[in-house]
Amino acid sequence: MWIDTHCHLDAPEFDADRAEVVSRARQAGVGMMVVPAVTPSTFATVRAAADMFGLTYALGIHPLFVHDMSADDALAMLDEHLTRWRDDPRLVAVGEIGLDFFVPALQTPASLALQERLYGAQLELAARHGLPVILHVRRSADALLKQLRRCRDEGRPVPGGIAHAFNGSHQQARTFMELGFKLGFGGAMTFERAQQIRRLATDLPEDAIVLETDAPDIPPHWLYKTAEQRSAGERSRNEPVELPRIAETLATLRGWSLAQTEAQTMANALAALPRLRPVVQRLSS
Repeated sequence: MWIDTHCHLDAPEFDADRAEVVSRARQAGVGMMVVPAVTPSTFATVRAAADMFGLTYALGIHPLFVHDMSADDALAMLDEHLTRWRDDPRLVAVGEIGLDFFVPALQTPASLALQERLYGAQLELAARHGLPVILHVRRSADALLKQLRRCRDEGRPVPGGIAHAFNGSHQQARTFMELGFKLGFGGAMTFERAQQIRRLATDLPEDAIVLETDAPDIPPHWLYKTAEQRSAGERSRNEPVELPRIAETLATLRGWSLAQTEAQTMANALAALPRLRPVVQRLSS
């Protein structure tokens, strides 16, 4: 079974054909997807999508949405929902959370401080609820690691998780792994010019890698549209059905068979998000 560890199935881009998107993915062998929330206003819709299609989900406050509501209210809502749904087997992580040091509007001192506050508080909630985290990592690996180490050193370690769309250094990758994290690879890996990502995908230990699409975002090279095409109105919506073809790139880079790639990345996903295992076992039985 292929597992898409990061798919925003609740996104409005899928409103017209969400059931068909899931059906296409399943026909291609993508038996499980993890649907991460990005803001409290999507918590219920993310959970509903997971329930409707037999998938799993995560709840968190994405750094791009830190200004949606007051930090205190957002954190209270997250804690409330993690408590309310703690026995829901489809709730597998806190996410998508993290830090974004790329988007210009979020680089003001006030926005950076808010991002750090919300990220740290969500790590505390994850540790308290015993859930791994799904991390947004964009030019922010060292800052993310600093807070993860703080939680560990203060006796409140986060139980690992996934560094989504990882594009850091080998040293940063090793540090994430030492803290119990797997590293997510998706459509960006299919571009030959993405040399650092492809080196990481080639060189990292085999038990470090999970696959993801980030659909509808980060399309693989065969779906990519140029700036001219986008200005002309063309769009390149990514879908979880693309995961097996993305996996072919990983298999080629590592010299694996496709069957080996499927088995290894599935095992890695189950290790990163332990609550996935019983859900996947029920599907396989």
